[in-house]
Amino acid sequence: MGWEFGLLGPVEVVADGVVVPLPAAKQRIVLATLLLDANRVVPLETLVDRLWDEDPPGGARNTLQNHVLRLRRALGGADGPGPVRTHPRGYAIAVADGRLDLRRFDLLMGRAKSALSANDAEGAAGLLSQALGLWRGRPLSDVPSAALQRDVVPALLERRLVALELRIGADLVLGRHTALLPELAELTCSNPLQEPFWAQRMLALHRSGRQGEALHCYRTVRALLAEELGVDPGAELRELHRRMLADDPTLAWAGAGRGGIAASPVLLTPAAGRAPDPHPGIGRADGSRSVREGKGLPAETTSFVGRDRERAEAARLLEAARLVTLTGVGGVGKTRLALRVAADAARSCPDGVWVVDLSPLTDPTLLDRAVCEALGFQDQSARPGREVLVRRLRDMRTLLVLDNCEHVVTAAAELVHTLLRAAPGLRVLVTSRHLLRVPGEHVLPLAPLTQKEALRLLADRAAASAPGVRVAPAEGGAAHQLCRRLDGIPLAIELAAIRLATLSVEEILERLDDRFQFLAGTGPGVETSGAPTPPRGTSTPSSRHVRTLLGVVDWSHDLCTEPEQVLWARLSVFSGDFGLEAAETVCSGDGIDREHLVHVLSGLVDKSILSMGSRGSRTRYRLLETIRQYGRRRLRSLGQEAVLRRRHLDYYRSLAAVTAAQWCGPREVEWLNGLGRELPNIRAALDFSATHPGGAAAGLEITVNLTRTRFWFFSSTLGEGRHWFERTLAPAVPSAAPDPALIGAATLRAWTALCQGDQTVARTYLTDCYRMAGSLPDGGPLPFVLFIQAADAILIHGCPTSIALFDRARRSMRAAGLTGDAHMATMMWAMACAFLGERDAAFAACAEYVSDGRARGGPWARSWTQWVHGLTELLHGDPHDAAGLFRASLGPQWEIDDRWGPVWGVESLAWATEATGEPDYAAQLLGAAAQLRRLTGVALDGLAPFHDVHTRTVHSVRRALGESAYVAAFARGTASGAAGVPTLVLRRRVPEGGGLR
Repeated sequence: MGWEFGLLGPVEVVADGVVVPLPAAKQRIVLATLLLDANRVVPLETLVDRLWDEDPPGGARNTLQNHVLRLRRALGGADGPGPVRTHPRGYAIAVADGRLDLRRFDLLMGRAKSALSANDAEGAAGLLSQALGLWRGRPLSDVPSAALQRDVVPALLERRLVALELRIGADLVLGRHTALLPELAELTCSNPLQEPFWAQRMLALHRSGRQGEALHCYRTVRALLAEELGVDPGAELRELHRRMLADDPTLAWAGAGRGGIAASPVLLTPAAGRAPDPHPGIGRADGSRSVREGKGLPAETTSFVGRDRERAEAARLLEAARLVTLTGVGGVGKTRLALRVAADAARSCPDGVWVVDLSPLTDPTLLDRAVCEALGFQDQSARPGREVLVRRLRDMRTLLVLDNCEHVVTAAAELVHTLLRAAPGLRVLVTSRHLLRVPGEHVLPLAPLTQKEALRLLADRAAASAPGVRVAPAEGGAAHQLCRRLDGIPLAIELAAIRLATLSVEEILERLDDRFQFLAGTGPGVETSGAPTPPRGTSTPSSRHVRTLLGVVDWSHDLCTEPEQVLWARLSVFSGDFGLEAAETVCSGDGIDREHLVHVLSGLVDKSILSMGSRGSRTRYRLLETIRQYGRRRLRSLGQEAVLRRRHLDYYRSLAAVTAAQWCGPREVEWLNGLGRELPNIRAALDFSATHPGGAAAGLEITVNLTRTRFWFFSSTLGEGRHWFERTLAPAVPSAAPDPALIGAATLRAWTALCQGDQTVARTYLTDCYRMAGSLPDGGPLPFVLFIQAADAILIHGCPTSIALFDRARRSMRAAGLTGDAHMATMMWAMACAFLGERDAAFAACAEYVSDGRARGGPWARSWTQWVHGLTELLHGDPHDAAGLFRASLGPQWEIDDRWGPVWGVESLAWATEATGEPDYAAQLLGAAAQLRRLTGVALDGLAPFHDVHTRTVHSVRRALGESAYVAAFARGTASGAAGVPTLVLRRRVPEGGGLR
């Protein structure tokens, strides 16, 4: 039996030319899910999620089996078993080549792009028209799955938009500008924020002799973008406008055909303003940013030399296997090759390439959260980081690069094994001196460079570091001998090349020979001069290669001045990169004056011991991991490791304290960004505090102050905050007398659990907190104890007693000089008055909080004053005013990349729109808010007053719309994804057709 399937419209099944009806909705959901991964096994978990979203029934797998059985019967008939197959991990559907419309669409798109690359505009236009002709309407329009409508449909619609942009671009090349004008007018009307369509319309009008209308289009889109999003047109649109004003003759159509793609660098091919994605991601409605087509990969600052064979072999292995480990001795170039291989593979990864540098990680238990952070998966729930990764990656087709795994190899192996089992579309590329020993691991040992490659690398780096010096590649010459003596190890060659500015190749060779003879006398595997020993358990390192690298690093160390040697060792206490102020504070003294340190630092940069870059307006420095390990061993041999790590801890203790003292002020975003840059070092400091005698108090103080500044909400996760409370509270032994600092820490630990909606754990924490507070002598409770009692009353019990408790807490905090904490308590007090108080009291509290927030002057405080004002208007005043205030509160939060605040802003805007009689729009906003909660892990059920208003709103909207209309509107809201929420909020509606025209 010949089967054909369709997804680009209602789900369609055709058997030997006859349409097979599928009246059951659950069967259509199962079939659509299988077809999206045709000929591949779809895990049971994915099918359950697509059928019931996050609320599966008891016995979901048995029920799923029944739905699959019914689907089989519908498709199998009497002529055979049908295309659905069973697998131990799930189910698959067999689809022949060319028998699924989505696959045909992708194939035609690929051929069209090849035609465009070959300047065949006419062929491309025809292929793209065929591809667009496969669309029968909104994709999956008859599939009532919230998960599919949210995670898949937007990506499919985006694919259609890309095809339209490509086809119109080809038609413009062919001189069809006049015929395109009606279509482009409709597209800019239905997709008003898509700049490429505006640019194409402007160009078509210009070429049709309607320059005035073209310029009017620019004014229209500029005003629209400013009004809706508060942004200016993109660079491509601005450049097109400038050229039109200048009457640039190259904008005119010059005739085209095969080979006639011409003139304008703006717009003529693919889609202006963005690179067309050959395989746009399904399941990426979350707005997170991946490294696609090399975007976001670390920029290469030097040329990539050699490795053609290894590069091709790595690509071949990644095609055949899902886990590839590049292994080899330190300095052999594993990271550099992995990044190049990742860039090569990017176009075959619909959901992007993600690079995670693990070298700064000191606590293996934080591996899962570090990977979440690198991937942009900021989840504030009580779920473990691994569970978050599984939920987000399981439906993605992506490449994950884990770089520098050797020091956390056990944890990395466990994580990779879990992810590969849970996410069938995931591939992993690892660099490590130790193998992971995970089933299915394919190993690519990285040998040193060939002699020819080594000579090329030496010549290239010498040209950069010593202009005018020419490295002669002659066989048997000094350069040839040097590369052989360096065993072709890239790092060793680069360090030697730096010296060509002051020494000849022959002089370098002589000095290295002396060094190697000394090292050879120590015997293999023996530490010398604090150099690192060969790693154990790797598959490729040669002790000779290790000694060679150590010899070059050791020689580079000897050629440094004494202050440079000392600073090198001291800088090794930093994890990841660091700033000048941190280096001055931690590393100065005992022979290095603070004022002189920057000059010593510059010397290390000149010698390529330190690399230098910028993050924002700040210069950042970094030691290559092999160099850092060498410095750490030097520091240890000098007996100064504990002293420097304590200085490092004290610096970040001070930084957290200063930030907490200045929180809720004009510089709050600057402070938060600064803490975000320092997160690897903060983690290293906390790890040291938890394991070093006498460090627990400092670590606990850092954790407390980061919680007070809401750092875990912005730059990491609440789960990590709880992790550090557990680690730093555990070593803190209560003294005989009650310890206010310990009690304060316990209250903030309970606060994090409350914010997560984790009532069970929060109750345990609260019990501990109240027990400790009960041992305080008479004189009144501590401000933080009052605060946590109030939070307990409102968030868990919804009790009006919270109003008086918050009022007492904020007054106590002000009296104690805790201004930022007092602002938080005032916000919660005003919120409690709005939820649980009388009208006059609510507006009075709101006015006081708004006044306090304006005095702070920061965007975070400003956004929440608007939100609290909106809540007060909603519950006690005018809901129309409330909607405007909720909408206004979102702008500052999006500007500072706050992912916690917008969850509540969008949710509360849904409450207000329901109250103003807009149930359809409210349902869309409820869907968008649910999607944001899913992505951030924010829970409503554990937060009593929020949950109560949410429940009332949902019931009211359902009654107003009816169930089917509510589900449809809710699905349109979830389909907007995080990236589309600003448009939904500002445009006020998502069209019924979802933008498909």
